Amino acid sequence: MVYEWIIANKELIKIFYALIIVFICAVIVLKTDRLFRLSSHKGIRYFRNAFFFFGIGFIIRYFFGVLPNYRFIITIIFEYFLIMAGFFLLYSLLWKKIEASGSDYYSSLFNAKIFIFYVMSFVIVLLDYLWGTYYLMFSSQIILFSLASIISYANYKKNGKRHKFLKFYFIAMMLSLVAWMLNALASLLLNWHQGILIVIYLLNIIIFLLFLFGVIKVTAK
Repeated sequence: MVYEWIIANKELIKIFYALIIVFICAVIVLKTDRLFRLSSHKGIRYFRNAFFFFGIGFIIRYFFGVLPNYRFIITIIFEYFLIMAGFFLLYSLLWKKIEASGSDYYSSLFNAKIFIFYVMSFVIVLLDYLWGTYYLMFSSQIILFSLASIISYANYKKNGKRHKFLKFYFIAMMLSLVAWMLNALASLLLNWHQGILIVIYLLNIIIFLLFLFGVIKVTAK
């Protein structure tokens, strides 16, 4: 009964789902932007950028995707923003190892290092478009979140007692990896089975709430 109701009202549920994700992203962006201005911690602004891209991507996909004449192009743009958001999340964990000591970029959105991610995202989206698949997007994000999960776990083991939010960060990264695996499974093998999509939607909400909870714990201090 519940499953049938969900399927019958799936478009309305998608909008509600997108509103939740966009609202969470907006709160994270505002709180982390304030935290960055107070601390000038570079990793925070890259983390902030990830949720800025997530938020914009979901707005484009679920609020403009209803336009039938532009649905295909909107799907491509949505894919691009998701991939870039994933790159920003990973970079927020790796920036100290990549950026030269003492370097300070004026913009965290447009600089030489981040430009590489823009190009890589464009190549992934372009090849997926030419091949008529999402294979490269899924592969890139599974690899990316595998690395992010490993790094997050190492950070948690090293500093988890001092920074409790690292536990939530690690769990969110692991669940993100699971979500991307389920997306790949739904696309490549199950022809976007509605039951799997519902699980993915619920999982994504949990993931974003975990990130939000971690941000709230940090900013509350």
